[in-house]
Amino acid sequence: MPAVKGDKVEIVIDAGGATKTYEVAATRAGRRVEVVNRRGVVEVTEVTRGGAVVRTARFMASRVLALVEHPAPRRGGRAGGGPTAG
Repeated sequence: MPAVKGDKVEIVIDAGGATKTYEVAATRAGRRVEVVNRRGVVEVTEVTRGGAVVRTARFMASRVLALVEHPAPRRGGRAGGGPTAG
C-alpha cells in the first residue's frame, strides 16, 4: 500500500554532550519517507510518487542514538496494516 501524507521519521543524534532531534515528514499527499543506512551514513529522504527526491537529511551512523518511524494511518484506519485478532 503506498505511503501518504503523515509519514514521519524522528532522528535523535549525539551532538557532543547534548542530543538534538530532527524530523523528516511527508509534507504532501502521495509522498513517502524512506530510510537507508549505507557506508556509515543514515539517509532519510522524502520521495514523491514518481520517485523524485524532494529533500534529504544525512547523519553519521555513529552519532545516531535513535531513529523512530511513524507511519501515517492507512485507508483501513489502522497504522499497522497487519491482521487483527478477532
